[in-house]
Amino acid sequence: MELTPEQQAEIKALRAGQATTRRVTVEALEELLYEPVPVLDHGFVRVIDYMGDDSAIVQAARVSYGKGTKKVSDDAGLIKYLLRHRHTTPFEMCEIKYHVKMPIFVARQWIRHRTANVNEYSARYSVLDREFYIPAPEQLGVQSVSNRQGRGDVLEGEEAANVLEMLKNDAEQTYDHYVQMLNEDQDGNVIDESRSGLARELARMNLTLNTYTQWYWKTDLHNLLGFLSLRADAHAQYEIRVYAEAMLESLKHWVPITYEAFQQYRVGGASLSASALDVVRGMINGNPIAQEDSGLSKREWRELMETLGRDQS
Repeated sequence: MELTPEQQAEIKALRAGQATTRRVTVEALEELLYEPVPVLDHGFVRVIDYMGDDSAIVQAARVSYGKGTKKVSDDAGLIKYLLRHRHTTPFEMCEIKYHVKMPIFVARQWIRHRTANVNEYSARYSVLDREFYIPAPEQLGVQSVSNRQGRGDVLEGEEAANVLEMLKNDAEQTYDHYVQMLNEDQDGNVIDESRSGLARELARMNLTLNTYTQWYWKTDLHNLLGFLSLRADAHAQYEIRVYAEAMLESLKHWVPITYEAFQQYRVGGASLSASALDVVRGMINGNPIAQEDSGLSKREWRELMETLGRDQS
């Protein structure tokens, strides 16, 4: 990730600023404010602003004055209860705003989480940077035969080199054509005074999906946890998962009690269907149960056995 001198100066100025406030602030998150966390080859995530902390959740749940109880253990117990029993409203009292730079195809996955306020960099008004996501060789997986949305074994040797070369060449060629159609460079300067450039809103359609875009993304804590539970999961696509992991780290600094509860009940926990629960009860009682008699499909059975850590061989 490379920042321009102007971007570096802006971040330095923002981080040097101080504001007197009566609002609740979180010292650990204040240390991260405005600082970009590198993601992929040219991307980043940075926290721009936030509202509330763990005590705001407790306050909302109890509809009381102040910052909750005097005992952290009491607040932790309540937050765990709320998360465990899916009482979502108190978590909506906290909000956070991120500035994210990511490939367009990642943004198109991300935007499916229709639970945030989003303002994206507009290629109708500005010229996009000449930056493209080129996967690391170890991320070049073939199509999985068991999961239509996943990857299998990693490409190697000449085949991998050819794929990387095609990705790079295609992105560079389409960007060159983009600039030719615009007849202007990244700074908005006209390249050839003797001809007119195509409108920016039309020229952009030629760009590849690995071109980088940016946006500001603001959401409440409840919906952030929903996003992270899906996108920080090991089954999520790598290119969006690394962004979620960076955001998960900011969550840890912002609301540490909620973070621990989230790890306990969402990340490390599991939800079982009624049929799966019957299977578990039968196992506890020592009853031999086969997949055919369980009421579960083969896939559901496999997932349950994986959750329980049972050998399926």
